[in-house]
Amino acid sequence: MSITVHTTHFNARPDCGDRLEKEAHVYELLDRLGISYEGVDHDTANTIEDCEAVEQELGVKICKNLFLRNRQKTTFYLLLMPGDKKFVTKDLSGQLGISRLSFAEPEFMEQYLNLTPGSASVLGLMNDPGLDVTLLIDEDLLTDEYIGCHPCINSSTLKIRTKDILDVFLKHTGHHPTFVRL
Repeated sequence: MSITVHTTHFNARPDCGDRLEKEAHVYELLDRLGISYEGVDHDTANTIEDCEAVEQELGVKICKNLFLRNRQKTTFYLLLMPGDKKFVTKDLSGQLGISRLSFAEPEFMEQYLNLTPGSASVLGLMNDPGLDVTLLIDEDLLTDEYIGCHPCINSSTLKIRTKDILDVFLKHTGHHPTFVRL
């Protein structure tokens, strides 16, 4: 089922009066880094399937973001992959040389990225100054000019140049992506 996109479509920092502080911080950082973005507000989107209307509105494929961990709960990963691609845990585990990956519990996502389930996004890495989360990016995302992601809340979505995420945003956060093929 697709969600409803509200009339709020923006090409610069929106009015942040009624927005969560963590969302407002995303816009402040993107502006400070000189990263342009286009965004839209919408009903809460908890799954990639919820985002069909957003994809049409912004003209971008929404990136699937999975927060994962090792069995011991000592190593954490944020995986970015095309939304229409199926995730097979054993394929990724094999590439990383890890016996088993699992979905990380919500409390770890909150602790390391200041995110809640459904709002996982590459932009959450701005909240990981200790570099506790390893970024994994499916190589297929590199062919897209833009990436669609949430600004740390799943009631808004942004369209940002993939190059700006890789060359400017990640340089700022200090995260170095590991590229994988799923």
